Amino acid sequence: MLQSQLFTKTLREAPKDELAKNAQFLIRGGFIDKLMAGVYSFLPLGLRVIKKIENIIREEMNAIGGEEILMPAIHPLENYQITKRDAIDVLFHTNIVTGQKAVLGQSHEEVVVPLLQKFIDSYKDLPRAVYQIQIKFRNELRPKSGIFRGREFIMKDLYSFHADEKDFEQYYEEAGEAYKKIFSRLDIGQKTYYTYASGGTFSKYSHEFQTLTEVGEDTIYICEKCSIAVNNEIIADIGNACPKCGDSKIALKGEKTIEVANIFPLTTRFSDPFGLVYKNADGEQKPVIMGCYGMGITRLMGVIAELHNDESGIIWPSAVAPFAVHIIEITSKNENIKSSCKVMYEKLTGLGVEVLYDDRDDKTAGEKFADSDLIGIPWRIVVSDKTMKEKKIEVKKRGEKDISLMEFDSFLKLVC
Repeated sequence: MLQSQLFTKTLREAPKDELAKNAQFLIRGGFIDKLMAGVYSFLPLGLRVIKKIENIIREEMNAIGGEEILMPAIHPLENYQITKRDAIDVLFHTNIVTGQKAVLGQSHEEVVVPLLQKFIDSYKDLPRAVYQIQIKFRNELRPKSGIFRGREFIMKDLYSFHADEKDFEQYYEEAGEAYKKIFSRLDIGQKTYYTYASGGTFSKYSHEFQTLTEVGEDTIYICEKCSIAVNNEIIADIGNACPKCGDSKIALKGEKTIEVANIFPLTTRFSDPFGLVYKNADGEQKPVIMGCYGMGITRLMGVIAELHNDESGIIWPSAVAPFAVHIIEITSKNENIKSSCKVMYEKLTGLGVEVLYDDRDDKTAGEKFADSDLIGIPWRIVVSDKTMKEKKIEVKKRGEKDISLMEFDSFLKLVC
């Protein structure tokens, strides 16, 4: 992509109403734009990052048998009345022109159960797992930390349906392992902990995935023996003993974190109100056991930006970077610079490498370098009078100080 064609521009100063680094850098770099508290537009660079996060999640959900669907965002209020969730405070309420009352989807249990009920009749129809990647709406009282907690956000939610607890528990473990793979691929795995949390009315525990960050709103305690964590909300209930290994060495010092995902046993909490049952091999009707598995995609983008940065801007992991290579053309009277940059741009894109080419004529070298650091693309190559004379390019990896002069063909071996 030619940088001159981007309608967005970088900002030199951070927004005064955004305190979290992720929000400051994402807005300054032209990734997102704030419409109002908790509501953001995702601009070309930001949308590229979002789509890469989505695709990583999609691959891992497909690998555990998830089938992707897309459900409506407008839900009939009567479905929430059936499950007695019509009064929860995060719901956005609206009226359809016919007079029917509706809510905007904050999760999709009230939609997915009636949907799957049309297709589940026998034990032969189980197990089943469906997921979607969709915008959710929650009327948060205090949206905070940029896209960490919003009123409108993108989420992956998967729902599994099982004939018995044993089958559910096996899938629950598979989903947890799939989540760990996702966080590893997003380069936040080392700071993300499988965390025991309250199971509410459904089970003794649910499980969250909590990522260490000073701007987080949760507190976890990490087991020194098995490296799982316990949410502060249940630390008093476990008697300082790890619920997984039983060791009593749960760290006494809490760590600040942000929840990036959760997996939750639903048992028959939503099956029962809608009468979701199946017939077993003996023709007997049995309740369908369910689980749900959520992951905040926009929040993940914020977490990655919050963890991977320096004083100059974001340092995107290569798996989610908007582009792999940033070509910077240092303008001069030498027309060969422009032609050389175009040749390299076409060569790289022809090989499937995603490239942002800074072809802007109205920016100084210093401005281009500052923008490059702010945007945080993994590789930067510079073409200038100096490099042209030596028939080489200047190569720098984002986040590293070393700058190398090398032939373009040698650079191709690094990125292809």
